[in-house]
Amino acid sequence: MSDSRLAELLEQARPRAEALCARLEAEIRKLGFPESENRPRPLFSEAVFQIVRDPFSGDDNLHGTWHGSHGYRVGGIQLHGDGTFYAEFDVGEPHPTDKRWFVEGVTAWGRDDVIKGEPKLLAAMG
Repeated sequence: MSDSRLAELLEQARPRAEALCARLEAEIRKLGFPESENRPRPLFSEAVFQIVRDPFSGDDNLHGTWHGSHGYRVGGIQLHGDGTFYAEFDVGEPHPTDKRWFVEGVTAWGRDDVIKGEPKLLAAMG
């Protein structure tokens, strides 16, 4: 696929993708994590995107990846041609207000203008 096709798809997807990123960030804040410049954030502008052709529908889908400061993958976002989408972002820290839990990450998904989200929690050791 050409760079111009990628740019075209990104421009079309920008409003939905930014809303999806905002939902991931809202899920993190809802858990009680303070805003911090030190932690990676699920920002549309920081995702690296590529076009992936859906083998069933033939649609061009956008798949993006976020990387942390050491180059490790910390999240991903998928925007499908049929209007569905999914994103996940790693948190990897103890729950800030409930020590029974470790926050693995947050997820968000939906279709068109409906976005749902939730944390991925693990029972804390100890």
